[in-house]
Amino acid sequence: MNIAELFIKRPVMTTLVMAGILVFGAAAYVRLPVSDLPTIDYPTISVNASLPGASPETMASSVATPLERQFSTIAGLDALTSTSGQGNVSITLQFTLDRDIDAAAADVQAAIAQTLRQLPQNMVPPSYSKVDPSQSPVLFFALTSASLPLSTLDEYGQTLISQRLSTVEGVAQVAVYGSQKYAVRIQLDPQALAARKIGLDEVSRAISTGNVNLPSGILWGTDRAYAVEAEGQLENADAFRPLIVAMRDGAPVRLGDLGRVIDSVQETKAASWFNGTRAIVLAIQRQPGTNTVAVAERVKAAMVQIQRQLPAAVKVETLYDRSETIQESVHEVKFTLYLTLCLVVLTIFLFLRNISATVIPSLALPMSLVGTFAVMYLLGYSLDNLSLMALTLSVGFVVDDAIVMLENIVRHMEMGKSARRAAFDGAREIGFTILSMTISLVAVFIPLVFMGGLIGRLFREFAVTIAVAILVSGFVSLTLTPMLGSRFLRPGRHGGHGKFYLATERVYDGALQLYLRSLGWVMARRGAALLGSLGILVATVWLAIIIPKGFLPSEDTAQLRGTTEAAEGTSFDAMLRLQQQAAAIVQADSNVAGFMSAVGSGGRSTNINQGRFFIHLKPRRERERSADEVARSLSGKMSAVPGMKVYFTNPPPISIGGRSTKSLYQYTIQGPDIQELYATAAKLDAALRALPEVRDVTSDLQIKNPEVRVRIDRERTAAYGLTVQAVEQALYDAYGARQVSTIYTATNQYWVILELLPEYQRDLGALSLIGLRAASGSLVPLTALAEITPDVGPLTVNHSGQLPSVTLSFDVAPGVSIGQAVAKVEAAAAPLLPGAVTARFAGTAQAFQQSQQGLLILLVLAIVVIYIVLGILYESFIHPLTILSGLPFAGFGALVTLLIAGLDLSVYAFVGIIMLVGLVKKNAIMMLDFAIDAERKEGKPPEVAILEAARVRFRPIMMTTFAALLGTLPIAFATGTGAEARRPLGLAVVGGLLFSQFVTLYVTPVIYVALDRLAARRGRRESVATVTTVATVH
Repeated sequence: MNIAELFIKRPVMTTLVMAGILVFGAAAYVRLPVSDLPTIDYPTISVNASLPGASPETMASSVATPLERQFSTIAGLDALTSTSGQGNVSITLQFTLDRDIDAAAADVQAAIAQTLRQLPQNMVPPSYSKVDPSQSPVLFFALTSASLPLSTLDEYGQTLISQRLSTVEGVAQVAVYGSQKYAVRIQLDPQALAARKIGLDEVSRAISTGNVNLPSGILWGTDRAYAVEAEGQLENADAFRPLIVAMRDGAPVRLGDLGRVIDSVQETKAASWFNGTRAIVLAIQRQPGTNTVAVAERVKAAMVQIQRQLPAAVKVETLYDRSETIQESVHEVKFTLYLTLCLVVLTIFLFLRNISATVIPSLALPMSLVGTFAVMYLLGYSLDNLSLMALTLSVGFVVDDAIVMLENIVRHMEMGKSARRAAFDGAREIGFTILSMTISLVAVFIPLVFMGGLIGRLFREFAVTIAVAILVSGFVSLTLTPMLGSRFLRPGRHGGHGKFYLATERVYDGALQLYLRSLGWVMARRGAALLGSLGILVATVWLAIIIPKGFLPSEDTAQLRGTTEAAEGTSFDAMLRLQQQAAAIVQADSNVAGFMSAVGSGGRSTNINQGRFFIHLKPRRERERSADEVARSLSGKMSAVPGMKVYFTNPPPISIGGRSTKSLYQYTIQGPDIQELYATAAKLDAALRALPEVRDVTSDLQIKNPEVRVRIDRERTAAYGLTVQAVEQALYDAYGARQVSTIYTATNQYWVILELLPEYQRDLGALSLIGLRAASGSLVPLTALAEITPDVGPLTVNHSGQLPSVTLSFDVAPGVSIGQAVAKVEAAAAPLLPGAVTARFAGTAQAFQQSQQGLLILLVLAIVVIYIVLGILYESFIHPLTILSGLPFAGFGALVTLLIAGLDLSVYAFVGIIMLVGLVKKNAIMMLDFAIDAERKEGKPPEVAILEAARVRFRPIMMTTFAALLGTLPIAFATGTGAEARRPLGLAVVGGLLFSQFVTLYVTPVIYVALDRLAARRGRRESVATVTTVATVH
């Protein structure tokens, strides 16, 4: 008893099984999370440390290097990069995809603890967060007020909002742009110090000892205990001014006598704007591996509660919400899915022209999709662009099995059989064909499921989803479809058909007769057909070589990132003016809905000569240009801002590498010899700028920053009873804007900062006014102890894998693929690299190179797996070759379609070609099964058997072909959010199907006969050899 017969005989069981699938699938659907892509984030941890006033070289040698050395011992570390700037260092650790981020974070914390004793004593201890700095934040909030000062806004932002949002599940960190945290700033006048013979060290000690918050103990009385509270804490600038620093001539010298003591902010060299208005901007970044939509929803829910506690004067606006574009994209894919369902059902009706005959196979669609939801939920998948695209593509395929089953039952009914008998006989006859089609189609995705790396992680969910849908459809076609056919199909009305039925039947009969005549003509010229097939194979290989290669298509998510960069040594005030000029250009652009602009420290920047833009574009339907076109347009307009370079990029769908660069693609060189490395970087930068295939070439090499070199005379310093440490400490007190004390409150802590008056920070001559207290008690000027000369030095020091490195970044020119650009960059770099300097692509460009190798292996594996499965099913080495003979035609059609559309062979398009491996064999399987059966049971010769198979199977072949085409067309011509990613896959499948499905109608019979004769000839040779051997023996 076959499986179909059991379900035909037991309709109640069949109905209940299907009802169970529907119930569990529907329950799973409402619980599936929504996301943009499957979880493919590399586990990434960012470590930050600061030592205000320290040079980049000091930060690299004394902070970055010991930390990197300890981090390199952590298991599963894939990439280690660091950037050391003025007073801060940022280290990014990227782990392998299979590393648990929480376990990695524990290892990082342990490594930091072990390194603390090797770090400078007065630095802010390193902190870590589970965040990828190269990823765009998922939410931006801007705090503005018409009446409150920025320091008060910052207090609300950092104390109330940031701390609360940081505790939300899935939030990695809340970056604050333009931070204006309150601080008391003590700005000393060196001439007033000199006149009173007071050194900077004395002022620093007086502040530290005059502002204290120490425990005072408990007074234990006989009957009562008293807590002792000493009022040693100073709370604002007014309280610090009367602080006594020293006594001179019997009179106190107060802090206010030595300069200005003001209520200020901690970061005076930072500013941010929201749509041109000064604001505090909060950027929420999610942890790698978390769901963007879920995190954004939790953050917004928390924000609603927080806003109730804010005063009416504080206005909180949302600059950008990544979850909105994700939900729009998912909505577009859902609409495509519904449209595809309608088109496929319409196709079935046009071929069958019978309501009941249309409904029966159409039921396979919802059953397959809903059943797949249950499996997706069990596997922890989400409703994202790839899983929904898999379901949309499967619509055209899952109905094929039901169509083939029903068409065969109808054919048996046309022989005069009852519906029940036709269902038994038709299901028994076609069951193996459906099993072959289902298993072989699922087999295509087996290599994709087990593939490692980024591509494997990206498409595993896609492959499993579509494979499950196909398996469920195969089960439904072998159970529900024949059961319904046995009960609801009715014999056709002889002579009673309407005009529409008769007209469409005449069209079908005419097409069938035309096909049979043309097939007979081709069969008579089999040699020419085989030569033509060989020519297509050669052309396919040639097209695969010359077609531009891409990675992941650029998506329009209504956001742009921008980096502004002025010359090294540009002051903060000059940077403010340049940034505001650039902001005015952005604000005037009609495509921009809102933007954030920031300069100085804060957020992710470490350089004073750099600024940032984050631009929220209007919805795609409200603007004529795509995000990429807007980025290029804005970059061109920025030439009107002299003295500043501006780089705008459309953030990639997947951030790779952990290093944030000004352009999208990265090429990193590294070596132990810094001078040789920097010289090579300069040559390479010039060579890349000369390439027409790339644009926006930039480098993170900044080594011409103006600096003052202080060469300390050690002997003279010792003669005065001073130390080198005392000299450097005096410089740090004067120019390091260092924290000398802390104000503790119930909700926060605030710095007390010591520095010289601003007018003495602009003039090199002020260095001569700095005095140090000698052992004799006299005040010694700094110029008596050191030689002061102007010089240049690095603004940042970068490491990759513990070695000094320089990263050059670039974007591809319009009309150029990343594959072409990578090849040109490698060719330009090869003659410039000395032996000690190594080079490699990083980030997205590195992932592209790895994907090209992996995808080729994937295609070969898919073909091998299909051949093995078909060989097992047919117990033949020859028949699988006949079935797979249509692959070159599918590849040819897909590649030609991509070239005509002007698209690269991206990862999505390549996956479409891999899908074609499983799709194009359906025609051959349907023909082959009938022909083999006719040969074995009826003794027909191969030519007659295959021609009869082509005639009988013409209708189901055309139905399944049109169903698959119409199921893919909505993806191929998709519009709306996220369509850029779906379109290459859809076009590749449509082009491959359109060409191969019709060509194989002719080529498959030709190859079947040719291989059958080859097998027969080989069999005869083996028989003759056996007879000869036996005769010789006798």
